[in-house]
Amino acid sequence: MTEEYTDISYYIDDYEDQLCRKEEVVKVGSILIPLFFTAVVALSCIGNIFILVFLALYKSFRCLTNVFILNLAVSDLLFTFGLPFWASYYISGWTFGDVGCKAVKFFFYVGFYSSVLFLTLMTVQRYMAVVHPLSDWKRCRGLSLSPYIVWILSGTVALLGSLHSEVMIESGSKYCEYGSIEWKSGIAYFQNAFFFIAFVIMGYYYGKMLRTITKSPTKKRHKNVRLTFFIVVVFFIGWAPYNIVMFLKSLTFHPFTVCEVSIRLDYAYYACRMLAFSHCCINPAILVFVDTKICNTLRKFSRRMFCVKTQVCE
Repeated sequence: MTEEYTDISYYIDDYEDQLCRKEEVVKVGSILIPLFFTAVVALSCIGNIFILVFLALYKSFRCLTNVFILNLAVSDLLFTFGLPFWASYYISGWTFGDVGCKAVKFFFYVGFYSSVLFLTLMTVQRYMAVVHPLSDWKRCRGLSLSPYIVWILSGTVALLGSLHSEVMIESGSKYCEYGSIEWKSGIAYFQNAFFFIAFVIMGYYYGKMLRTITKSPTKKRHKNVRLTFFIVVVFFIGWAPYNIVMFLKSLTFHPFTVCEVSIRLDYAYYACRMLAFSHCCINPAILVFVDTKICNTLRKFSRRMFCVKTQVCE
């Protein structure tokens, strides 16, 4: 989720110290980021494809909850689709042309925005099921058009960003970036606001749910308390540091224009981005541990695979 996938600030940004050298930063990124993205792509594809197959075989799509989970898995796969291209970007620059630049950014941002929106909608629906169990939301009759609205909104926002992306040439290397500083900063601030609003909505509804759940002394309810708290914490830990660092990198006044500070922010940006981008492979893991049926199915599948390999089971 960023307007910048390889650090070209060494080449084009206007720092106080025009001799600020970032070869080491770029070198670290060209090694660490591709390796991490490769692992994320593998785990995300395995996890999300498993969720899609499981839903197709064992779940009914009459319930909107399953529809949300299905769309969330698709969103994560779309998000994952861009990662191999960005991994290649870190190694050898952009080699996929102007059309490829716009297309990859479009699918990447569609995946990101729709993923966060579906997580938010799932939060709202869970809130209605817990706090207002007698409403139509409990029977999954509310928000029936919401998946279509999410894809339209996500596609529109992603299209605006992708159309203003272009291949730039600096010092003999090609970069897939936004065509102007205004768009670059605008996208960054929009993403910050988007994250903040989504987190506020999730936090508000989970707070309401916790208040309702804690009134019940049953063990099952206490498990739900831990679950809701865990989901909010994972979401915040994953995206909050990234958005904070991204905002700080967009600032153009002292001390953020000092070379040493800029380099430290670049390293922090690498770390926070890897944490945030891993959400596409973490979401399936959360669903596996949350849904008992999914977890049991995965265990049975693992046992069968083990039996086949060891030739112990008949």
